[in-house]
Amino acid sequence: MMFNKQKKLILNLKILKLLFFSPLLISIPFYLANSDARAGLEFQWNQDSGYRKLKWYQKEDKRKFRNTIFFFLRPSDRKTGLLKITLKIPETFDSNLKDKVSICEVKIGGFEGRTKCLKDIPADIEINEDNSSLDIFPYSPIPSNKDSYAIVFKKIFNPKKSGLKQFHSFGQYTQMDSSSRYLGSWTILIN
Repeated sequence: MMFNKQKKLILNLKILKLLFFSPLLISIPFYLANSDARAGLEFQWNQDSGYRKLKWYQKEDKRKFRNTIFFFLRPSDRKTGLLKITLKIPETFDSNLKDKVSICEVKIGGFEGRTKCLKDIPADIEINEDNSSLDIFPYSPIPSNKDSYAIVFKKIFNPKKSGLKQFHSFGQYTQMDSSSRYLGSWTILIN
């Protein structure tokens, strides 16, 4: 009789262990599959009241992968016609941009469609020798209408180093004013 009670107790303990550990064992594959999940949080180190976050889209965020990046200039991001756009490129963004930069009127994608250029904007694009900035001179000013525009890096290779890359944009609005004004910043992530 004593032997049966002991056998029952051992069996009950085994069932209890199985019930306790099975949710843990079942949840491990789901946890590992979600390791690529992205948080919806963007952190700025030196954020002040003058910082303006601009929207962007990239097709691939992995290191050394071929990528297309759209830097959006929506109607709310510009006041009047833009004569010149200057884009400051971070030092850690070591990718060849020669002949891979353009500007276009863009359809910003979302739930129902993809991001794509609707019409190329003819412009002269000058890249500094040290790749620290580029200047875009559209042949006619970019209007302040309800259309969205984008600076596009087409088929570039992502940098070797992962991390956050912050691009700053400046625009010149009129020919009378030769100084450029801050438009905003884009912060992209390379994994």
